[in-house]
Amino acid sequence: MPELSPTAQRIQSLLTSVGYSYTVIEHAESTRTAREAADRAGCELGQIVKSLIFRGEQTGKPILVLTSGANRAEERLIAEYAGEPIARADADFVRTVTGFAIGGVPPIGHKQKIETFLDEDFLKFDKVWAAAGTPNAIFELNTSDLQKMTDGRVVRVKPASK
Repeated sequence: MPELSPTAQRIQSLLTSVGYSYTVIEHAESTRTAREAADRAGCELGQIVKSLIFRGEQTGKPILVLTSGANRAEERLIAEYAGEPIARADADFVRTVTGFAIGGVPPIGHKQKIETFLDEDFLKFDKVWAAAGTPNAIFELNTSDLQKMTDGRVVRVKPASK
């Protein structure tokens, strides 16, 4: 297996150190978008874990929304869960709180503890794929472990169907 970049190796080492046997795969091609990641993983778009970082407008706290690659997160719902208005975080804020650049933010291994919300649509799948620290690195994991490792609150993130 090819050697991982230092950032992807950091996620691989973290997974191993907390008792998971998942394998980080670093691709030559991009996995930055959900569609690219699904193509590389050979899975459904809905099995891709998109890591969206928001900032609480009153407290400035980071908020992580792990949403299905097939969904758009409804910011109004996230604000309700967070208990305050929210704004999309800029690239500097994302790197400061997570230690990773947009397009490669993993669900774990952040610089600071982040309140996390998990898309209920993941529960349709046994396995999902998440970013592993770089825009080319991903790993497959059991959906149940995603909730365990992030301590994320399972919520509806997309608007209700009409």
